[in-house]
Amino acid sequence: MQRHNYYVYIITNRSRRSLYIGVTNNLRKRLRQHRELAGTNLTWAGRYQCRFLVYYEEFKYIDQAIAREKQLKRWSRKKKDWLISTKNPDWRFLNDEYE
Repeated sequence: MQRHNYYVYIITNRSRRSLYIGVTNNLRKRLRQHRELAGTNLTWAGRYQCRFLVYYEEFKYIDQAIAREKQLKRWSRKKKDWLISTKNPDWRFLNDEYE
């Protein structure tokens, strides 16, 4: 049986002002898509140049990943900043781990 991985991820722009939260089953491919759309008005993330991975969580089941994504999207910016800092205190761009 094939194991599926699902990711909830947070990307930001170079200045770290905007945050985008998403869910995917292929983080590498999704980051590439964000990079290619950066600077375009085709998507919210593209418009705000969000393409730098700063946080992610892995899930076995898609319903759990979607529930977590929805939860994080309801959080305040302060709480999202705290969450990112718990695993990535320097807010390093983690793209090299997946691209």
